[in-house]
Amino acid sequence: MTQPLVAVSTDVRQFENYTWHAAPKQYLEAAVAGAGVFPILVPSFGDRLDLDELLDRVDGVMITGSKSNVYPGLYGGDPSEANGPYDHDRDATTLPLIRRAIERGVPLLAICRGIQELNVALGGTLHTEVQEIEGRMDHRAPVSDDQDERFAIRQRVSIKPGTCLAGIFGAGEVPVNSVHRQAVDRLGERLQVEAVADDGTVEAVSVVGAPAFAVGVQWHPEYWVKSDDASARIFKAFGDAARAHSAARSGLRVAAE
Repeated sequence: MTQPLVAVSTDVRQFENYTWHAAPKQYLEAAVAGAGVFPILVPSFGDRLDLDELLDRVDGVMITGSKSNVYPGLYGGDPSEANGPYDHDRDATTLPLIRRAIERGVPLLAICRGIQELNVALGGTLHTEVQEIEGRMDHRAPVSDDQDERFAIRQRVSIKPGTCLAGIFGAGEVPVNSVHRQAVDRLGERLQVEAVADDGTVEAVSVVGAPAFAVGVQWHPEYWVKSDDASARIFKAFGDAARAHSAARSGLRVAAE
């Protein structure tokens, strides 16, 4: 089995007097163990990066979750400190990377903050505090020092028939975890809703007409990829799409030779 290269987004963090461009281990472990791919961290240097050069060399893009939120000024929202924290360098990198990956037909998996970036990248807007909307549930993690408790699978989402995720799970309900305070509001162009929570919150989207796998989920399948079947299926589907893209690129190279 080939191990295609997959570009992974990074957060910019200050630690021990250094500026770090990093990604949480859970996403990288899920990429290797669940998708069978080789994750490559992409530094958040914005327009200093030649994204087409990157996409010439990778077979997938994974946009991770993060404690930071997409800057509301990018979608006409309230850029107050209350809606933060923010990571402007990440925004400047991931939003154009998402758009180019879709245009280039490079498989894309966007998780938590990632689905929000996907929506904003395609012209959508976000709810900044879902739990403050009348009739909505509190989708935030419980206050705990135990990560297993914070990321526990405790809610269900309904998969819409005829969608990409329905092809992975079948239509119906799937149990997931929920660790977010922001969510999709107005849907971005070319996006369709794949799954919703019981309160109507958008929990997954896909890009209509995308030439390759292009899915965003609001929950965290990376956390339980080794023990939860639904989580494992998402990463397997993404890995299969990356391998298909790799095989197609190899075929084109052979034909050119």
